[in-house]
Amino acid sequence: MNEKKRILICPLDWGLGHAARDVPLIRLLIKHNFEPIIASSGYTYELLLREFPNLQIIDFPSYSIRFSKYRSQVLKMLVLIPKIIFCIIKEHRALKSVIKENNIDIVFSDNRFGLWNKSTYNIFMTHQLKIKFPGLLRFLEPTYQFISHHLIKNYDECWIPDYRGDVNLSGELSHIKCKLRNIYFIGPLSKFADIKPEKTNVTLDVLYILSGPEPQRSIFENKIYKQTINSGLKCGIVRGTTEKRKNEFKFPVYDIINTEELYSLISTAELIVCRSGYSSVMDLFLLKKKAVFVPTPGQTEQEYLADYLYRRGMFYFVSQQEFNAMKIMSNVIDFPRMQLHKTNTLEKRIIALKEIYNKQRSTKPS
Repeated sequence: MNEKKRILICPLDWGLGHAARDVPLIRLLIKHNFEPIIASSGYTYELLLREFPNLQIIDFPSYSIRFSKYRSQVLKMLVLIPKIIFCIIKEHRALKSVIKENNIDIVFSDNRFGLWNKSTYNIFMTHQLKIKFPGLLRFLEPTYQFISHHLIKNYDECWIPDYRGDVNLSGELSHIKCKLRNIYFIGPLSKFADIKPEKTNVTLDVLYILSGPEPQRSIFENKIYKQTINSGLKCGIVRGTTEKRKNEFKFPVYDIINTEELYSLISTAELIVCRSGYSSVMDLFLLKKKAVFVPTPGQTEQEYLADYLYRRGMFYFVSQQEFNAMKIMSNVIDFPRMQLHKTNTLEKRIIALKEIYNKQRSTKPS
């Protein structure tokens, strides 16, 4: 069969990380004669539109999650649980009409649990088979794991963007004992994977890259402003939002930019300061950049990753509360890089998907 398979790509919209890590996936799908259709909203919609202006992009319901402005997220998480469940049910129902209206063959969900359908071949991607709950909510971890793994069983495949084995980037978030039989480790994904490195002169001391749910994104942005306004440092900031603000910074400011533009900025910076979201981890690992991670307060996944990678000697980290723009310049050291083997596991999986899909298509109910 030579006709293009129409594959719906739908990333979670908690920040820009999920959309960013889907960029190399979409490029490979196009290379192997799939026809990607993107379903997204808000900032993720804007980012993917910049990356793929010629692809069809559907405005799909957003989770619209906002974190608390306080360091602890326990109460906020309790409030959010019913909303997240409602969103999963809502997106599952909305998917039916999207499939019918666009003749979708395959559904690819990046960490959205409701995006599967009996009439399509379904793929779920996550780096979190285990979720770390904050503080008093830690007792919910086994329950969440049971429910999430039950939902993942609705998918034909579960892709994990990391290496299999003890040497990895995500630690116990992905590497746990479980009974899931549809798991495939596809290796880390980075939107910079296909960009050829060029020799560039370092012109920035620090590049700040912001992302993630509000209001913590803005709180960190304001802290950076106060600490750099008279610092004398050569800085740049990528705000990761389309919400405008008066440019009070004394250095270049960018909102949402495409991969090539971001790569150019990163290449000219001596140090990167950003959240410890998993997509940023994969990007900076690939680029071998010196970085300081500042986890979103109360976002336990980011707090775990920052600490895990620090203990592995890969990156430095500091809490948002203790962040000091001047101190990080003198305290950060060049860590030895953990050596991981590069593989083309993702491309092999996409090639296999063609054959697997054609075999199983005939067994799916119409």
